[in-house]
Amino acid sequence: VQLVESGGGLVQAGGSLRLFCVASGSILRINVMGWYRQAPGKQRELVATIGGGSTNYADSVKGRFTISRDNAKNTVYLQMNSLQPEDTAVYYCNAVIWTSLTMRADYWGQGTQVTVSS
Repeated sequence: VQLVESGGGLVQAGGSLRLFCVASGSILRINVMGWYRQAPGKQRELVATIGGGSTNYADSVKGRFTISRDNAKNTVYLQMNSLQPEDTAVYYCNAVIWTSLTMRADYWGQGTQVTVSS
């Protein structure tokens, strides 16, 4: 199983970016999918998750970021609006994936850099 992110880049404060993450490989079912981020010198933190018909957001991104998924494409998206310099980080995709009826594991993408200039 592999998760591949894309969509990161450099944007000015107030701008928008949309991140994409596609899961591929021997996938039976995907439970929760989500986005995390890690800024330099800081711990990795949750940004947003989606699964079981619900979404969850960090307080710092509520009202600005929207997570969505396309189950048919094994893809999760993160629409980021009103970006601020403090949103600068490497963004990682995460998914809990069943590869068989008895095997479930946590998978991570390689990360995509988001840089917001002031």
